[in-house]
Amino acid sequence: MATLFILFGLIFVANIYLIIGLPEDLVYGYECIANDCVKFELNEENLKRALSLPVCYMLCSDSIGTLWPKPNGKVIYDSYLFHIDLGNILFNSSTSPAVYAHLWKVNEERFAERLQNKLPDKEIKNKGGYPIKILINIDNSEFKEVSKLTLNTDESYTLNVTKEDNFIIADIRAKNFFGIRHGLETLSQLIVYDDIKHELQILGNVSLSDKPAFRWRGLMLDTARHFYSVKSIKRTLDAMAMVKLNTFHWHIIDSQSFPMEIKARPELHKLGAYSQRKVYTHRDITEIVEYGRQRGIRIMPEFDAPAHVCEGWQNKISATACFKATPWSNYCPEPPCGQLDPTINDTYSVLQDIYQDMFNLFDPDVFHMGGDEVFFACWSDKQSIADWMTGLNWDLENLGFTQLWGNFQMKAMRTVDSVAKNKQVPIILWTSLLTDPVHINRYLNKRRYIIQIWTEQNDSQVLGILERGFRIIVSNSDALYFDCGGSSWLEAETNWCSPYNGWQRVYENKMENIAKGYVSQVLGAEAAVWSEQIDEQNLDQRLWPRASALAERLWSNPSDNWQKALARLRLHRENLVKNGIAAEPIQPEWCLQNPKSCLISSQF
Repeated sequence: MATLFILFGLIFVANIYLIIGLPEDLVYGYECIANDCVKFELNEENLKRALSLPVCYMLCSDSIGTLWPKPNGKVIYDSYLFHIDLGNILFNSSTSPAVYAHLWKVNEERFAERLQNKLPDKEIKNKGGYPIKILINIDNSEFKEVSKLTLNTDESYTLNVTKEDNFIIADIRAKNFFGIRHGLETLSQLIVYDDIKHELQILGNVSLSDKPAFRWRGLMLDTARHFYSVKSIKRTLDAMAMVKLNTFHWHIIDSQSFPMEIKARPELHKLGAYSQRKVYTHRDITEIVEYGRQRGIRIMPEFDAPAHVCEGWQNKISATACFKATPWSNYCPEPPCGQLDPTINDTYSVLQDIYQDMFNLFDPDVFHMGGDEVFFACWSDKQSIADWMTGLNWDLENLGFTQLWGNFQMKAMRTVDSVAKNKQVPIILWTSLLTDPVHINRYLNKRRYIIQIWTEQNDSQVLGILERGFRIIVSNSDALYFDCGGSSWLEAETNWCSPYNGWQRVYENKMENIAKGYVSQVLGAEAAVWSEQIDEQNLDQRLWPRASALAERLWSNPSDNWQKALARLRLHRENLVKNGIAAEPIQPEWCLQNPKSCLISSQF
């Protein structure tokens, strides 16, 4: 009898909701009070003024609350929305040569998928709405070749959304494909699903101009300590595109594994990969490079040398030093050890074959040559190297080994130039003894080299590099190393760069604080994922939404603090999840529904 009574009660409540017009699957709605989305229980009287949570987030702030990254330009909009028809979206490009057709097709499909992912259960209950016409205009009559992102690419765009007759018109203008793509990304964020009205809605009468504050906005992924599937790399590129990151720095090879196919030297990956199933073939790499380009992302390879060389080089031990030497801590920062021997001619012929495949496959506009963590003890332990240096009257102390390193870098760069057909591609090196202000001008040319900073924000070497006219990319470990925090993999303590760098620290990591008066020499920044304790199973959680915080810092360079961004990031994290990215939560879900209640200080 009790069970029957409960069942009757549930049926009665459901029928009441249908009778008075309330959504049967909703209990709460929201209203905007003093820039805060305030939750209340729905009833017949308040239903008409109730906002769904995404609509409230969009309208209830001093900016459009669904946009990430925040636009870096003038934004004008009206606070009303139009019901749109998901099944009636028309793309119209008046200036589109055939060579661009596949780029448009990929991004049209991606745009439709982004909208589909906004829907609960992948369906709309309230059909109909206004059709959307998306007008694509490239303000450059001379574009004839397939787009390639470079350091000089103009990624700016303008976006105007208006209602004309029985259509919603979205007009996107840019100088090239990359700007158009960014505009489409922003347009997708102006559309939300209203779960009270059960329909997709677009913000009306929007006009915005937008451009990045920094031209280099990247992530670095190490695929040598752990192998990552092509699928997981593509998933990372999809997330990067959502937040307008434009550089995937692929640290593809290291001492632990050599997972890249080199056609002229097949023994490198046959001996160096974890298995023959864990190799990036030429087909894989070509596919990833094109996948990135379609999403506005350059794929930049790194071959780290002269250190970080071991697995794969078993048949070339004569071209190396301290190969798998023990105890490893005397010769390298982590096992297994190995460095290239700069005195052996065969070293450079092997490098030429590696560089040749990298340039053929990636066609990089910038190339990363590593130059990290060279141990002089490794070279000094090989008698033939000592004899070679003595023959040149070089001492066998730090100064002499720095000369040896500088000599290697000069020859390696000449090898790069030979495979690049003397295009003088810019070269990136990690900060090291070679980039120390005492040595940098002797061995490196500021017009050719870009220095990637991995030391801490307050490292005095950074200003010394900038004062000498070099451009930099910032990856300071005390904010942008995403593997920091947690246990060490070598001993029973926290890892070397602990503590964990939270998204707030990433967001507040301002280039002005690092470069002081030399911000014009900062190309941008990268977050780094070193993979000793990360693989594709926990990659998403380690990257997102912290990489989104970096994306806004580099695109918008906001003057506001992280507290001002918190509400938007909460919603953005939900959008990442809806699009298949297993992003880490930043607060309890209750905070998403009670935005202002989860700040310690009421002043924000």
